[in-house]
Amino acid sequence: MIQMDQNARKVRNQDINPCIEESDDSQKCLNAYNYDKSMCSTYFQRYKNCRKYWHNIMVQRRRDGVKPDMPTAAERLEMLTSLGGKPY
Repeated sequence: MIQMDQNARKVRNQDINPCIEESDDSQKCLNAYNYDKSMCSTYFQRYKNCRKYWHNIMVQRRRDGVKPDMPTAAERLEMLTSLGGKPY
């Protein structure tokens, strides 16, 4: 039980999970369409693209010896702002 609580907190931690917004949007879509997944494919794709994008950033930072592997929420916001928005 305690382990699940820690995992749930990790998933909701903005410094660890860069795709909370995309995940929440997917969930809202599923709720709105009574869990008809075919209605939410755009949201699922956006989430997948988000995960892929930040995974690649994390791998590169690990290769370069940058800590932490995942940029903090503030760092990610700066990165996305410099790109002119989300590239996914």
